Amino acid sequence: MNKLLIILCGIFILCGCKNHNPAKRIAIAQVGSVILYYDEMPKLVQRGINEADSAALFQNYINKWAKRQLLLQKAEDNLSPSLKDEIKKQLEETRANLVIYQYQRQMILEKLDTVLTDAEIENYYAANESSFVLTTDIVKALFIKLPLETPDLNKIKTLARSNDQKDLQQLETLCYQFAEKFDDFNEEWVPMDRISVELHQNIENEENFLKKNTFYETSDSASVYLISIRDYRLRSSLAPYEYVRDDIKRIIWNSRRFEFIQSLENGIYNDALKENNFKIFK
Repeated sequence: MNKLLIILCGIFILCGCKNHNPAKRIAIAQVGSVILYYDEMPKLVQRGINEADSAALFQNYINKWAKRQLLLQKAEDNLSPSLKDEIKKQLEETRANLVIYQYQRQMILEKLDTVLTDAEIENYYAANESSFVLTTDIVKALFIKLPLETPDLNKIKTLARSNDQKDLQQLETLCYQFAEKFDDFNEEWVPMDRISVELHQNIENEENFLKKNTFYETSDSASVYLISIRDYRLRSSLAPYEYVRDDIKRIIWNSRRFEFIQSLENGIYNDALKENNFKIFK
């Protein structure tokens, strides 16, 4: 093992215990005019690691740094002027985009109204119903997966068919004790595909299935699957308001954001014209 690196590791550990002094940076390696300083290196020395391992980690990092710097310098020496100009343009464009993005983001955080009222969301839904046509069947349902040997299985099936709140509370208690999976979707709409996946079987005609079943039971060699369907909507019909409410919020927010950015750009442009900071030469 390189003795110098072991000595350096000891120095680095001692330096790490002292307050860092920017005026006295410790140089570790140099490639051309580029210097690698100790404070630029990641914290490779972990508590409990031995000196030999520390030296190996430092050596590995320094070698990688040196190879990258040597490759960079070789590339800069050998790239054609046209490629260098192209890289410069790309860097300038990237910097400009980043600066503009951060400024827009700052202005949005400071000045954009983010409050959305229920009335605004409902009005958008009513005015744009044709945009909210379902592309899949959706349901409000209860899904239960139970082991075949579950005690009081028939009682659980009876409770699962009920709409009474007390029965559903009792069902929830039993399912927490015995069920392998218990999903109560009563308060939200979910795609029927989400239920079908849990059944591990393909429902070929979902429309007929939903029209004919309010309760469905199937089983395999290990488990019983129960579905209690409370409500459903078929594809190509209008999506329920609560199903698309979050989507509408995102649409309105994005629209506000776009309009705000357009207004910001136009305002800056018009101010520049008034102040003669922008000219077009004929």
